[in-house]
Amino acid sequence: MTKLNPLRSPGTLRADLTASLVVFLVALPLCVGVAVASGVPAELGLITGIVGGLVTGFLPGSSLQVSGPAAGLTVLVYEAVETYGLGALGVLVLAAGLLQLLMGALKLGRWFRAISVAVVQGMLAGIGLVLMAGQVYALADRSAPGSGIEKLTGLPGLVADTAGSGTALTAAGVGTATVLLLVLWPKWPAGAKVLPAPLAAVALATAVTVAFDLPIARVRVTGLVEAVQPPGLDEFGGLATTGMIGTVLAFTLIASAESLFSAAAVDRMHDGPRTDYDKELRAQGAGNAVCGALGALPMTAVIVRSSANVSAGARTKASRVLHGVWLLAFAAAFPAALEVIPVAALAGVLVHAGWKLMPVRDFGPLWREHRAEAVVLAVTAVSIVVTNMFEGVLIGLLMSVVKTAWEISHVHVETEDPGAGRPVRVHVRGNATFLRLPKLQDQLDTLPANRTVELHLGGLRHMDHACGLALSTWEERHNRTAARLSAEREGEGTEIAAEHPLPDRSPS
Repeated sequence: MTKLNPLRSPGTLRADLTASLVVFLVALPLCVGVAVASGVPAELGLITGIVGGLVTGFLPGSSLQVSGPAAGLTVLVYEAVETYGLGALGVLVLAAGLLQLLMGALKLGRWFRAISVAVVQGMLAGIGLVLMAGQVYALADRSAPGSGIEKLTGLPGLVADTAGSGTALTAAGVGTATVLLLVLWPKWPAGAKVLPAPLAAVALATAVTVAFDLPIARVRVTGLVEAVQPPGLDEFGGLATTGMIGTVLAFTLIASAESLFSAAAVDRMHDGPRTDYDKELRAQGAGNAVCGALGALPMTAVIVRSSANVSAGARTKASRVLHGVWLLAFAAAFPAALEVIPVAALAGVLVHAGWKLMPVRDFGPLWREHRAEAVVLAVTAVSIVVTNMFEGVLIGLLMSVVKTAWEISHVHVETEDPGAGRPVRVHVRGNATFLRLPKLQDQLDTLPANRTVELHLGGLRHMDHACGLALSTWEERHNRTAARLSAEREGEGTEIAAEHPLPDRSPS
């Protein structure tokens, strides 16, 4: 019997068409909001969403997850644009895409599943903290400071500044109302079925702004074609610098990890084909390479859009491709519609998105059951806020490796005393690494200083160079001390015998 092609099934096409419209309505405000928060023209967010649908959507990998600009990369993109300029963004994204393609070709996609979940959650939490701290300023139509620490320490001044400005209070009111509507809208099932929460919140904020002609900042539009700025040859010279290489690696690592972890989450939502991680990594790489060539934002698979796609009943990849078609049609036909959207409303959408990146519900159980993992999560998040995205993730990965090494490096000492006059046998068992060296030396130092020892290391499953050198040095020093103490004891005995000779009991 011939297998029915799902693309030719009217029911499947109808389900995918409906799902694609839902995803389009969810993606539209997010694409624009991520672009504005990243400090680039709003159209660049739409271009990335279009590429995510029309390029990545066609390629094999994960059948139902949707790609586009992500809130998780907003902070890093903003820092890159501030440091290297908008012209260099295309180079960074293109290089990251090519690196993803190479990693997919080398079948490294599955290895991203080996990254500690605590590091990924900490990365998202750090991104969420910095994103929320920055967008709170945009809620009041104010520019945010550069670093994460400055954003947090500047909040009291922002509150005072906002309280003394009518325009800032108006913008803050619109942004706060947007956040509240995003929280409350899903609790109204009838409304949520008609419009996704992000679109409903932004649409209502826009309607109020236009109706009352509120004097707050609106999105600025340059035109879809004008926004496309392929990187020039001069921009590629920056790839020779350490800073740009680090940014490319950060783009690659974060975009790949977020996409593949999103794929794992989406796989749990449906019963269709499972994700091929290497193919998905190549699909993301191809999409980012095209985005880079167009000078647009980097893309990842986005869990918000992907879950909306699955919940809307999508059955094939046609839904995500069609969502790209709707984004293209809107950007080409109604670009002026973006100009009436208040920036404060988009900031509210991203404040809400930043909060959802925070593992608030998971942290308590994680602290109770796996405290070391919770520490890794917290350290990663704080490191991102204090330093930057790339260094924070590296610190988190290092913490995770140290934690794992500490947990598997158990070592203990057993002694065997064969009797006086013979060396004490010392058996060291387990995994001897530098992390356990202080504890190991403390155990050895409790052995009698006046007895020589024989170290037996056959019970060790692993011993690193630091431990091997320390053990041999300790044995040599301990036996030398024991020999000296023994010699001194024998010398003292000879002196005592000379001072107190035994009485002469020979017959007279």
